Amino acid sequence: MPVVRVYVPLGRESLEKLVVTGSLAAGPGTPRVAYAVTPRLASSAPGLDVEDLEYAAFCDAVEAASGLRAAPADRRVVAAADVDPGAVVPRDASPVSKVALTAAVPLSRIASFHVDDEVTVGQDDEADELLWYDVTELDDVHAFFGG
Repeated sequence: MPVVRVYVPLGRESLEKLVVTGSLAAGPGTPRVAYAVTPRLASSAPGLDVEDLEYAAFCDAVEAASGLRAAPADRRVVAAADVDPGAVVPRDASPVSKVALTAAVPLSRIASFHVDDEVTVGQDDEADELLWYDVTELDDVHAFFGG
């Protein structure tokens, strides 16, 4: 079955709900913002391969995660997940990788987490500065927020 890799920015509250419920809530009436390789992204960057396009979508998610910080010292967190294509709706918005998820994403569909190593208040590091955590390390990621 085909899947779409999406990058979901998470704030403290979303991460807490993931720990408690085991899924990222989303539905047709309550879509969740994510980032993915969309036709608009591909057409805006002709000649880039899939990996480069995925990295562009990932970078957009990292930037969005900056805006989800509940406190200046919170780390940015992005979950990478493989979801059913029918649950991914491209948006006519900026950035061109922005999509809406219309179905919940269970923990079993999350491949990894990407988290700031450290946070310097008032300064965002580049996306490639984030550390990679396996989905089985959710408790470690949650611990960065005092969980």
